[in-house]
Amino acid sequence: MVGHVILFPFMAQGHITPFIALTELLHRRWPELTITIINTPRNIQSIQSSFPDPIPTIRFRSLPFSPSDHGLPPNTESLAGLPFPQFLYLLIASESLRPQFTQLLHQIITEDGGRVPSCIISDNFLSWTVDIAEKLNIFHSTLITSGTYGTAIAFTLWLHMPKLPAIETQYLSLPDFPEINIHWSQLPRRLFLPDDNFASKYSSFLQRQTLLCFKSNAILLNTVKEFETAGLRMLEKLITGVPLFPIGPLLCQSSPPPSSSLSLSLSLSLSSSSSCVEWLDKHSPGTVLYISFGSQNSINASQMMELAAGLEASEKAFIWVIRPPFGVDVTGEFKLDQWLPEGFEERMREKKQGLLVHAWAPQVEILAHESTSAFLSHCGWNSVLESLSHGVPIIGWPLGAEQFYNSMFLEEVGVCVELGRGNREKMSGIKVERERVKKVVEMVMGGGEKGVEMKKKAMEISGMIRGALMEVDIDGGLGSSLHGLDEFCNLVFSKLD
Repeated sequence: MVGHVILFPFMAQGHITPFIALTELLHRRWPELTITIINTPRNIQSIQSSFPDPIPTIRFRSLPFSPSDHGLPPNTESLAGLPFPQFLYLLIASESLRPQFTQLLHQIITEDGGRVPSCIISDNFLSWTVDIAEKLNIFHSTLITSGTYGTAIAFTLWLHMPKLPAIETQYLSLPDFPEINIHWSQLPRRLFLPDDNFASKYSSFLQRQTLLCFKSNAILLNTVKEFETAGLRMLEKLITGVPLFPIGPLLCQSSPPPSSSLSLSLSLSLSSSSSCVEWLDKHSPGTVLYISFGSQNSINASQMMELAAGLEASEKAFIWVIRPPFGVDVTGEFKLDQWLPEGFEERMREKKQGLLVHAWAPQVEILAHESTSAFLSHCGWNSVLESLSHGVPIIGWPLGAEQFYNSMFLEEVGVCVELGRGNREKMSGIKVERERVKKVVEMVMGGGEKGVEMKKKAMEISGMIRGALMEVDIDGGLGSSLHGLDEFCNLVFSKLD
Protein backbone atom coordinates (compact mmCIF):
# COMPACT_ATOMS: atom_id res chain seq x y z
CA MET A 1 0.00 0.00 0.00
CA VAL A 2 1.56 3.27 -1.16
CA GLY A 3 0.36 6.25 0.85
CA HIS A 4 1.24 8.65 3.63
CA VAL A 5 -0.38 8.70 7.08
CA ILE A 6 0.14 11.49 9.63
CA LEU A 7 -0.10 10.51 13.32
CA PHE A 8 -0.55 13.18 16.00
CA PRO A 9 -0.90 11.94 19.62
CA PHE A 10 -1.76 14.12 22.59
CA MET A 11 1.18 14.98 24.85
CA ALA A 12 0.79 12.36 27.58
CA GLN A 13 2.43 8.94 27.97
CA GLY A 14 -0.90 7.10 28.08
CA HIS A 15 -1.86 8.67 24.74
CA ILE A 16 1.52 8.46 23.03
CA THR A 17 1.99 4.73 23.73
CA PRO A 18 -1.02 3.58 21.64
CA PHE A 19 0.13 5.79 18.76
CA ILE A 20 3.56 4.14 18.86
CA ALA A 21 1.84 0.75 18.83
CA LEU A 22 -0.33 1.86 15.87
CA THR A 23 2.82 2.90 14.02
CA GLU A 24 4.32 -0.53 14.63
CA LEU A 25 1.11 -2.23 13.50
CA LEU A 26 0.74 -0.18 10.32
CA HIS A 27 4.38 -0.73 9.41
CA ARG A 28 4.11 -4.47 10.01
CA ARG A 29 1.01 -4.72 7.79
CA TRP A 30 2.19 -2.34 5.04
CA PRO A 31 5.99 -1.77 5.14
CA GLU A 32 5.83 0.55 2.10
CA LEU A 33 3.37 2.94 3.79
CA THR A 34 4.98 6.24 4.81
CA ILE A 35 4.14 7.23 8.40
CA THR A 36 4.96 10.62 9.89
CA ILE A 37 4.61 11.12 13.65
CA ILE A 38 4.19 14.74 14.71
CA ASN A 39 4.62 16.19 18.18
CA THR A 40 6.56 18.72 20.23
CA PRO A 41 10.38 18.38 20.26
CA ARG A 42 10.95 16.56 23.57
CA ASN A 43 8.09 14.15 22.88
CA ILE A 44 9.44 13.43 19.41
CA GLN A 45 12.85 12.70 20.92
CA SER A 46 11.22 10.21 23.30
CA ILE A 47 9.01 8.65 20.60
CA GLN A 48 11.97 8.30 18.25
CA SER A 49 13.85 6.35 20.94
CA SER A 50 11.16 3.66 20.66
CA PHE A 51 12.47 3.00 17.14
CA PRO A 52 16.22 2.50 17.76
CA ASP A 53 16.80 1.12 14.26
CA PRO A 54 15.97 3.78 11.64
CA ILE A 55 13.12 2.82 9.30
CA PRO A 56 13.05 4.90 6.10
CA THR A 57 9.24 4.91 5.88
CA ILE A 58 8.74 6.11 9.48
CA ARG A 59 9.45 9.83 9.90
CA PHE A 60 9.41 12.19 12.88
CA ARG A 61 8.61 15.90 12.75
CA SER A 62 8.60 18.45 15.55
CA LEU A 63 6.30 21.39 16.21
CA PRO A 64 7.84 24.45 17.94
CA PHE A 65 6.53 24.79 21.49
CA SER A 66 7.40 27.14 24.36
CA PRO A 67 6.02 25.87 27.72
CA SER A 68 6.66 29.21 29.47
CA ASP A 69 4.29 30.95 27.04
CA HIS A 70 1.47 28.91 28.58
CA GLY A 71 2.35 29.14 32.26
CA LEU A 72 4.06 25.74 32.29
CA PRO A 73 7.37 24.86 33.97
CA PRO A 74 10.50 24.79 31.75
CA ASN A 75 10.82 21.73 29.49
CA THR A 76 7.23 20.66 30.15
CA GLU A 77 5.80 19.07 27.02
CA SER A 78 3.64 16.33 28.53
CA LEU A 79 1.39 15.67 31.52
CA ALA A 80 4.13 13.61 33.20
CA GLY A 81 5.00 15.15 36.55
CA LEU A 82 2.46 17.96 36.27
CA PRO A 83 0.15 18.55 39.24
CA PHE A 84 -3.51 18.19 38.28
CA PRO A 85 -4.35 21.94 38.37
CA GLN A 86 -1.73 22.50 35.65
CA PHE A 87 -3.17 19.80 33.34
CA LEU A 88 -5.51 22.46 31.98
CA TYR A 89 -2.58 24.65 30.91
CA LEU A 90 -1.23 21.90 28.67
CA LEU A 91 -4.68 21.07 27.28
CA ILE A 92 -5.26 24.67 26.30
CA ALA A 93 -1.68 24.96 25.03
CA SER A 94 -2.28 22.02 22.67
CA GLU A 95 -4.85 24.12 20.80
CA SER A 96 -2.22 26.80 20.23
CA LEU A 97 -0.32 24.33 18.01
CA ARG A 98 -2.86 24.85 15.21
CA PRO A 99 -0.78 27.31 13.11
CA GLN A 100 2.43 25.29 13.54
CA PHE A 101 0.62 22.09 12.55
CA THR A 102 -0.92 23.77 9.49
CA GLN A 103 2.44 25.18 8.41
CA LEU A 104 4.14 21.80 8.82
CA LEU A 105 1.47 20.09 6.71
CA HIS A 106 2.03 22.61 3.90
CA GLN A 107 5.77 21.99 4.20
CA ILE A 108 5.28 18.21 4.00
CA ILE A 109 3.04 18.61 0.94
CA THR A 110 5.66 20.76 -0.76
CA GLU A 111 8.45 18.28 0.07
CA ASP A 112 6.33 15.46 -1.39
CA GLY A 113 5.94 17.22 -4.70
CA GLY A 114 2.48 18.57 -4.00
CA ARG A 115 0.96 15.25 -2.92
CA VAL A 116 -1.27 15.61 0.14
CA PRO A 117 -1.09 12.95 2.88
CA SER A 118 -3.61 10.13 2.58
CA CYS A 119 -4.88 10.54 6.12
CA ILE A 120 -4.42 12.39 9.39
CA ILE A 121 -4.99 10.33 12.54
CA SER A 122 -5.14 12.56 15.60
CA ASP A 123 -5.84 12.06 19.28
CA ASN A 124 -9.38 12.88 20.40
CA PHE A 125 -7.89 15.65 22.58
CA LEU A 126 -6.49 17.14 19.35
CA SER A 127 -9.71 16.94 17.35
CA TRP A 128 -9.23 20.55 16.17
CA THR A 129 -7.09 18.97 13.44
CA VAL A 130 -10.32 17.89 11.68
CA ASP A 131 -10.94 21.44 10.40
CA ILE A 132 -7.41 21.68 9.00
CA ALA A 133 -7.77 18.29 7.29
CA GLU A 134 -11.08 19.38 5.76
CA LYS A 135 -9.53 22.56 4.31
CA LEU A 136 -6.68 20.56 2.78
CA ASN A 137 -9.00 17.80 1.56
CA ILE A 138 -7.27 15.15 3.69
CA PHE A 139 -9.17 12.18 5.17
CA HIS A 140 -9.36 12.65 8.94
CA SER A 141 -9.65 10.03 11.65
CA THR A 142 -9.63 10.29 15.42
CA LEU A 143 -7.93 7.63 17.52
CA ILE A 144 -9.62 7.22 20.90
CA THR A 145 -6.94 5.69 23.12
CA SER A 146 -9.24 4.70 26.00
CA GLY A 147 -11.92 2.00 26.16
CA THR A 148 -15.33 2.42 24.55
CA TYR A 149 -17.45 1.98 27.70
CA GLY A 150 -15.46 4.55 29.69
CA THR A 151 -15.25 6.91 26.72
CA ALA A 152 -19.01 6.79 26.07
CA ILE A 153 -19.75 7.72 29.68
CA ALA A 154 -17.09 10.45 29.70
CA PHE A 155 -18.40 11.90 26.41
CA THR A 156 -21.99 12.10 27.63
CA LEU A 157 -20.85 13.80 30.85
CA TRP A 158 -18.70 16.30 28.95
CA LEU A 159 -21.44 17.10 26.45
CA HIS A 160 -24.27 17.54 28.94
CA MET A 161 -22.51 18.56 32.17
CA PRO A 162 -25.41 17.29 34.30
CA LYS A 163 -26.25 18.76 37.68
CA LEU A 164 -24.43 17.10 40.57
CA PRO A 165 -26.46 15.06 43.05
CA ALA A 166 -27.58 17.20 45.98
CA ILE A 167 -26.58 14.57 48.53
CA GLU A 168 -23.24 12.79 48.38
CA THR A 169 -24.79 9.35 48.69
CA GLN A 170 -26.88 9.64 45.57
CA TYR A 171 -26.53 8.29 42.07
CA LEU A 172 -26.78 10.22 38.81
CA SER A 173 -28.67 8.81 35.82
CA LEU A 174 -26.71 9.48 32.63
CA PRO A 175 -28.40 11.71 30.01
CA ASP A 176 -27.76 9.42 27.02
CA PHE A 177 -27.71 6.15 28.96
CA PRO A 178 -30.46 6.30 31.61
CA GLU A 179 -29.99 2.61 32.37
CA ILE A 180 -26.55 3.44 33.84
CA ASN A 181 -26.28 5.12 37.24
CA ILE A 182 -23.07 6.85 38.35
CA HIS A 183 -22.31 7.32 42.04
CA TRP A 184 -21.32 10.84 43.06
CA SER A 185 -17.79 9.64 43.90
CA GLN A 186 -17.32 8.48 40.27
CA LEU A 187 -17.85 11.96 38.87
CA PRO A 188 -15.05 14.37 37.90
CA ARG A 189 -16.51 16.86 40.36
CA ARG A 190 -14.03 19.62 39.54
CA LEU A 191 -15.72 19.92 36.13
CA PHE A 192 -19.14 20.64 37.62
CA LEU A 193 -18.38 23.32 40.18
CA PRO A 194 -20.48 26.44 39.50
CA ASP A 195 -18.70 29.77 39.12
CA ASP A 196 -15.31 28.05 38.96
CA ASN A 197 -13.01 29.45 36.28
CA PHE A 198 -10.94 26.25 36.11
CA ALA A 199 -14.07 24.11 35.73
CA SER A 200 -15.47 26.39 33.04
CA LYS A 201 -12.29 26.31 30.92
CA TYR A 202 -11.76 22.58 31.43
CA SER A 203 -15.33 21.64 30.52
CA SER A 204 -15.30 23.99 27.51
CA PHE A 205 -12.12 22.35 26.20
CA LEU A 206 -13.58 18.84 26.57
CA GLN A 207 -16.85 19.83 24.91
CA ARG A 208 -15.04 21.48 21.99
CA GLN A 209 -12.81 18.50 21.29
CA THR A 210 -15.63 15.97 21.66
CA LEU A 211 -17.89 17.77 19.19
CA LEU A 212 -15.00 18.14 16.74
CA CYS A 213 -14.20 14.44 17.14
CA PHE A 214 -17.70 13.66 15.88
CA LYS A 215 -16.85 15.50 12.62
CA SER A 216 -14.12 12.99 11.71
CA ASN A 217 -14.45 10.81 8.63
CA ALA A 218 -13.80 7.74 10.80
CA ILE A 219 -12.95 6.88 14.39
CA LEU A 220 -10.37 4.29 15.44
CA LEU A 221 -10.83 2.58 18.80
CA ASN A 222 -8.17 1.06 21.03
CA THR A 223 -10.26 -1.95 21.96
CA VAL A 224 -11.38 -5.39 20.83
CA LYS A 225 -14.86 -5.84 19.37
CA GLU A 226 -15.56 -9.12 21.16
CA PHE A 227 -14.49 -7.68 24.52
CA GLU A 228 -16.35 -4.35 24.52
CA THR A 229 -19.60 -5.07 22.70
CA ALA A 230 -21.68 -2.97 25.13
CA GLY A 231 -19.28 -0.02 24.95
CA LEU A 232 -19.32 -0.13 21.16
CA ARG A 233 -23.11 0.02 21.11
CA MET A 234 -22.98 3.01 23.47
CA LEU A 235 -20.53 4.91 21.25
CA GLU A 236 -22.57 4.07 18.15
CA LYS A 237 -25.58 5.64 19.87
CA LEU A 238 -23.61 8.83 20.60
CA ILE A 239 -21.70 9.11 17.32
CA THR A 240 -24.06 8.65 14.38
CA GLY A 241 -22.99 8.63 10.78
CA VAL A 242 -19.28 8.08 11.50
CA PRO A 243 -17.82 4.57 11.04
CA LEU A 244 -16.12 3.11 14.12
CA PHE A 245 -13.20 0.70 13.77
CA PRO A 246 -12.00 -1.31 16.81
CA ILE A 247 -8.31 -2.00 16.09
CA GLY A 248 -6.89 -2.76 19.55
CA PRO A 249 -5.14 -3.66 21.64
CA LEU A 250 -2.59 -0.99 20.72
CA LEU A 251 0.18 -2.20 23.00
CA CYS A 252 3.90 -1.65 22.56
CA GLN A 253 6.20 -4.64 22.75
CA SER A 254 7.88 -3.25 25.88
CA SER A 255 7.14 -0.54 28.44
CA PRO A 256 9.70 2.29 28.16
CA PRO A 257 9.89 4.53 31.24
CA PRO A 258 8.57 8.05 30.71
CA SER A 259 11.46 10.42 31.24
CA SER A 260 12.85 13.60 29.81
CA SER A 261 16.35 12.14 29.91
CA LEU A 262 16.90 9.28 27.49
CA SER A 263 20.18 8.18 29.10
CA LEU A 264 18.57 8.15 32.54
CA SER A 265 15.61 6.24 31.10
CA LEU A 266 17.89 3.59 29.64
CA SER A 267 19.85 2.98 32.85
CA LEU A 268 16.66 3.06 34.93
CA SER A 269 14.97 0.62 32.57
CA LEU A 270 17.83 -1.86 32.57
CA SER A 271 18.39 -1.89 36.34
CA SER A 272 14.69 -1.96 37.26
CA SER A 273 13.83 -4.66 34.71
CA SER A 274 16.64 -6.86 35.96
CA SER A 275 15.81 -6.54 39.66
CA CYS A 276 12.07 -7.06 39.19
CA VAL A 277 12.41 -10.14 37.00
CA GLU A 278 15.04 -11.65 39.29
CA TRP A 279 12.74 -11.11 42.29
CA LEU A 280 9.77 -12.67 40.47
CA ASP A 281 11.88 -15.67 39.46
CA LYS A 282 12.25 -16.54 43.15
CA HIS A 283 8.49 -16.85 43.68
CA SER A 284 6.08 -19.63 42.74
CA PRO A 285 3.66 -19.20 39.83
CA GLY A 286 0.58 -17.12 40.58
CA THR A 287 1.68 -15.81 43.98
CA VAL A 288 2.68 -12.14 43.45
CA LEU A 289 0.51 -9.02 43.44
CA TYR A 290 1.71 -6.19 41.19
CA ILE A 291 0.76 -2.66 42.32
CA SER A 292 0.98 0.51 40.22
CA PHE A 293 -1.16 3.64 40.00
CA GLY A 294 0.19 4.85 36.66
CA SER A 295 2.79 7.47 35.84
CA GLN A 296 0.77 10.61 36.63
CA ASN A 297 -1.06 10.02 39.90
CA SER A 298 -0.84 8.49 43.35
CA ILE A 299 -3.01 7.69 46.37
CA ASN A 300 -2.88 10.01 49.38
CA ALA A 301 -0.60 9.58 52.39
CA SER A 302 -3.15 7.99 54.76
CA GLN A 303 -4.31 5.60 52.04
CA MET A 304 -0.70 4.65 51.39
CA MET A 305 -0.20 3.84 55.06
CA GLU A 306 -3.34 1.66 55.18
CA LEU A 307 -2.44 -0.12 51.93
CA ALA A 308 1.01 -0.99 53.26
CA ALA A 309 -0.38 -2.30 56.56
CA GLY A 310 -3.02 -4.36 54.76
CA LEU A 311 -0.47 -5.86 52.39
CA GLU A 312 1.76 -6.87 55.27
CA ALA A 313 -1.18 -8.46 57.09
CA SER A 314 -2.22 -10.41 53.99
CA GLU A 315 1.23 -12.07 53.86
CA LYS A 316 0.92 -12.11 50.06
CA ALA A 317 4.01 -11.32 48.00
CA PHE A 318 3.94 -8.05 46.04
CA ILE A 319 5.85 -5.64 43.80
CA TRP A 320 4.78 -2.06 44.48
CA VAL A 321 5.75 0.78 42.15
CA ILE A 322 5.80 3.52 44.74
CA ARG A 323 5.70 7.28 44.26
CA PRO A 324 5.12 10.21 46.63
CA PRO A 325 1.49 10.56 47.70
CA PHE A 326 -1.15 12.74 46.08
CA GLY A 327 -0.58 16.41 46.85
CA VAL A 328 3.21 16.01 46.82
CA ASP A 329 5.50 16.33 43.79
CA VAL A 330 5.08 12.91 42.20
CA THR A 331 8.65 13.10 40.83
CA GLY A 332 10.15 14.05 44.20
CA GLU A 333 11.98 12.00 46.84
CA PHE A 334 9.96 9.32 48.61
CA LYS A 335 10.02 9.73 52.41
CA LEU A 336 9.78 6.23 53.84
CA ASP A 337 9.57 7.39 57.45
CA GLN A 338 6.55 9.62 56.73
CA TRP A 339 4.42 7.72 54.26
CA LEU A 340 4.87 4.04 55.19
CA PRO A 341 4.69 2.15 58.50
CA GLU A 342 7.95 2.28 60.46
CA GLY A 343 10.42 -0.30 59.19
CA PHE A 344 8.04 -1.48 56.45
CA GLU A 345 10.47 -1.69 53.54
CA GLU A 346 13.12 -3.42 55.66
CA ARG A 347 10.63 -6.02 56.98
CA MET A 348 9.31 -6.72 53.48
CA ARG A 349 12.84 -7.19 52.21
CA GLU A 350 13.85 -9.49 55.08
CA LYS A 351 10.72 -11.64 54.72
CA LYS A 352 11.02 -11.58 50.91
CA GLN A 353 7.35 -10.57 50.91
CA GLY A 354 7.54 -7.28 49.09
CA LEU A 355 9.69 -5.36 46.63
CA LEU A 356 9.30 -1.58 46.57
CA VAL A 357 10.30 -0.10 43.23
CA HIS A 358 10.66 3.66 43.18
CA ALA A 359 9.27 5.67 40.25
CA TRP A 360 9.17 3.06 37.45
CA ALA A 361 8.98 -0.69 36.83
CA PRO A 362 8.87 -2.82 33.65
CA GLN A 363 5.10 -3.32 33.72
CA VAL A 364 4.78 -5.48 30.61
CA GLU A 365 7.51 -7.86 31.80
CA ILE A 366 5.97 -8.11 35.27
CA LEU A 367 2.47 -8.83 33.98
CA ALA A 368 3.83 -11.43 31.57
CA HIS A 369 5.73 -13.28 34.34
CA GLU A 370 4.18 -16.55 35.53
CA SER A 371 4.60 -15.52 39.18
CA THR A 372 2.22 -12.55 38.79
CA SER A 373 -1.25 -13.37 40.10
CA ALA A 374 -3.16 -10.04 40.10
CA PHE A 375 -2.71 -6.34 39.37
CA LEU A 376 -3.76 -3.60 41.83
CA SER A 377 -4.31 -0.84 39.29
CA HIS A 378 -5.71 2.65 38.77
CA CYS A 379 -7.57 1.15 35.78
CA GLY A 380 -5.97 3.33 33.13
CA TRP A 381 -6.87 1.74 29.81
CA ASN A 382 -3.33 0.85 28.72
CA SER A 383 -2.81 -0.93 32.05
CA VAL A 384 -6.14 -2.73 31.69
CA LEU A 385 -5.24 -4.05 28.24
CA GLU A 386 -1.73 -5.03 29.31
CA SER A 387 -3.08 -6.90 32.33
CA LEU A 388 -5.90 -8.75 30.59
CA SER A 389 -3.82 -9.59 27.53
CA HIS A 390 -1.73 -11.70 29.94
CA GLY A 391 -4.75 -13.13 31.75
CA VAL A 392 -4.08 -11.19 34.96
CA PRO A 393 -7.22 -10.13 36.92
CA ILE A 394 -7.43 -6.65 38.44
CA ILE A 395 -7.96 -5.14 41.86
CA GLY A 396 -9.31 -1.72 40.95
CA TRP A 397 -8.47 1.60 42.53
CA PRO A 398 -9.49 4.25 39.97
CA LEU A 399 -8.20 7.76 40.64
CA GLY A 400 -9.59 10.00 37.91
CA ALA A 401 -10.92 10.59 34.40
CA GLU A 402 -12.66 7.57 32.84
CA GLN A 403 -10.84 5.14 35.16
CA PHE A 404 -13.94 4.99 37.39
CA TYR A 405 -16.00 3.71 34.46
CA ASN A 406 -13.29 1.29 33.35
CA SER A 407 -13.44 -0.20 36.84
CA MET A 408 -17.26 -0.40 36.65
CA PHE A 409 -17.06 -2.21 33.33
CA LEU A 410 -14.39 -4.65 34.52
CA GLU A 411 -16.43 -5.53 37.61
CA GLU A 412 -19.45 -6.22 35.40
CA VAL A 413 -17.31 -8.45 33.17
CA GLY A 414 -16.05 -10.34 36.22
CA VAL A 415 -12.31 -9.63 36.16
CA CYS A 416 -12.10 -6.89 38.79
CA VAL A 417 -12.90 -6.12 42.42
CA GLU A 418 -12.79 -2.45 43.34
CA LEU A 419 -10.69 -1.88 46.45
CA GLY A 420 -10.58 1.92 46.54
CA ARG A 421 -11.93 4.92 44.67
CA GLY A 422 -10.20 8.27 44.36
CA ASN A 423 -7.45 9.89 46.41
CA ARG A 424 -9.26 12.85 47.97
CA GLU A 425 -10.48 12.02 51.47
CA LYS A 426 -13.75 13.96 51.24
CA MET A 427 -14.58 12.67 47.77
CA SER A 428 -13.66 9.01 48.04
CA GLY A 429 -16.62 6.70 47.72
CA ILE A 430 -14.79 3.80 49.36
CA LYS A 431 -12.83 4.23 52.58
CA VAL A 432 -9.71 2.11 52.34
CA GLU A 433 -8.60 0.57 55.64
CA ARG A 434 -6.02 -2.15 56.25
CA GLU A 435 -8.67 -4.75 57.07
CA ARG A 436 -10.36 -4.14 53.71
CA VAL A 437 -7.02 -4.35 51.88
CA LYS A 438 -6.26 -7.70 53.53
CA LYS A 439 -9.74 -9.05 52.77
CA VAL A 440 -9.76 -8.06 49.08
CA VAL A 441 -6.20 -9.21 48.40
CA GLU A 442 -6.89 -12.59 50.01
CA MET A 443 -10.20 -12.93 48.13
CA VAL A 444 -8.55 -12.37 44.75
CA MET A 445 -5.29 -14.26 45.40
CA GLY A 446 -6.28 -16.83 48.02
CA GLY A 447 -7.52 -19.57 45.73
CA GLY A 448 -11.19 -19.23 46.71
CA GLU A 449 -14.15 -19.34 44.36
CA LYS A 450 -14.10 -15.60 43.55
CA GLY A 451 -10.41 -15.52 42.70
CA VAL A 452 -10.61 -18.68 40.61
CA GLU A 453 -13.54 -17.29 38.61
CA MET A 454 -11.76 -13.98 38.03
CA LYS A 455 -8.64 -15.77 36.77
CA LYS A 456 -10.73 -17.99 34.48
CA LYS A 457 -12.52 -14.99 32.99
CA ALA A 458 -9.26 -13.05 32.61
CA MET A 459 -7.78 -15.95 30.65
CA GLU A 460 -10.84 -16.03 28.37
CA ILE A 461 -10.46 -12.32 27.67
CA SER A 462 -6.74 -12.82 27.09
CA GLY A 463 -7.66 -15.16 24.25
CA MET A 464 -10.02 -12.55 22.77
CA ILE A 465 -7.43 -9.80 22.99
CA ARG A 466 -4.59 -11.83 21.54
CA GLY A 467 -6.79 -13.30 18.82
CA ALA A 468 -7.89 -9.87 17.60
CA LEU A 469 -4.44 -9.12 16.16
CA MET A 470 -3.65 -12.57 14.79
CA GLU A 471 -2.88 -12.92 11.10
CA VAL A 472 -4.88 -16.13 11.11
CA ASP A 473 -7.58 -16.62 13.74
CA ILE A 474 -9.27 -19.88 14.80
CA ASP A 475 -11.57 -19.69 11.77
CA GLY A 476 -8.67 -19.22 9.37
CA GLY A 477 -9.22 -15.50 8.75
CA LEU A 478 -7.83 -12.27 10.13
CA GLY A 479 -8.39 -11.39 13.77
CA SER A 480 -11.22 -8.88 14.26
CA SER A 481 -8.95 -5.89 14.89
CA LEU A 482 -6.72 -6.57 11.89
CA HIS A 483 -9.89 -6.94 9.85
CA GLY A 484 -11.06 -3.58 11.23
CA LEU A 485 -7.74 -1.95 10.33
CA ASP A 486 -7.96 -3.35 6.80
CA GLU A 487 -11.50 -1.98 6.45
CA PHE A 488 -10.34 1.41 7.68
CA CYS A 489 -7.46 1.56 5.21
CA ASN A 490 -9.74 0.45 2.38
CA LEU A 491 -12.06 3.32 3.27
CA VAL A 492 -9.20 5.83 3.35
CA PHE A 493 -7.73 4.81 0.04
CA SER A 494 -11.08 4.39 -1.70
CA LYS A 495 -11.66 8.09 -1.02
CA LEU A 496 -8.46 8.85 -2.93
CA ASP A 497 -9.45 6.98 -6.08
